Amino acid sequence: MRAIEATGKIDKQGNLRLDNPLLMREKNVKVIILLSDEEEQEEKLWMKAMATNPAFDFLHEAEEDIYKLTDGKPFHD
Repeated sequence: MRAIEATGKIDKQGNLRLDNPLLMREKNVKVIILLSDEEEQEEKLWMKAMATNPAFDFLHEAEEDIYKLTDGKPFHD
């Protein structure tokens, strides 16, 4: 058995709607639904809120860009 990963959403009628069509001929398939954890969703919302919060706009100013890629020493674990 071969696995293909695809993303999608379940609509209000309970139908699975894929984000992109599968490029294959008609076939019988077995579907396993993996739901995202609520924590994962909350973390994404939190990160998006921080990234778009105008309180951090000052970080885009040239005076705040004090480090270069050549600063520091590489860390190899």
